[in-house]
Amino acid sequence: MAESVVLATKKREGRGSQAAKKLRNQGLVPAVLYGHKEETISISLGRDELHKAIRHGARVVDLEGHGQLEKALIRDIQWDHIGHDILHVDFERVAADERITVPVPLEIRGTAAGAAGGGVLDQPLHNLLVECPAISVPPSIRVNISELQIDQAIHVRDLVLPEGVKAMSDPDAIVVHLRAPVEEAPAPAAAPVAESAEPEVIGRQKAAEEEAE
Repeated sequence: MAESVVLATKKREGRGSQAAKKLRNQGLVPAVLYGHKEETISISLGRDELHKAIRHGARVVDLEGHGQLEKALIRDIQWDHIGHDILHVDFERVAADERITVPVPLEIRGTAAGAAGGGVLDQPLHNLLVECPAISVPPSIRVNISELQIDQAIHVRDLVLPEGVKAMSDPDAIVVHLRAPVEEAPAPAAAPVAESAEPEVIGRQKAAEEEAE
């Protein structure tokens, strides 16, 4: 089990965009905590500590504040338009002994064997919906493509999952597919340029004039 990440929080009173902007100017991130049929509360927490936890792949954290320590899943993160700063976070209460359903990113590993023959890798699925213990959410699911040949695919059912993790996505869904290279069609041949018939017409006209004289 990974070491638990503890994030200090404070209850916040202000609402609206101006209050949120003021918090962000102070290096804080506005957030909400809900779930387990308990009261939904508005909180704030340190931006740097939150960024560090996310960079290290934390999905479940311990929120310390308002007189208690609560385990929570990072359910949703709202980023700014360039994906640099966190604007808001949704935390969902979880218990250490419960199983939860969460999307986990798929991480491609290796180089497809068929790539040497010009195969083009296509990845329709980038996240896998899994059910797992709340305290053991994997940061990612690795997908080894080193043996993939042209016109072969890896499906959800082919993935090797960590112990205790169950895939909830369609087992027949394609994760990655190595497509054959697309051959460019030859350019159509240029149509022959028709010779002008004008000289012949002029020639006939001149002959007719000579006969008339």
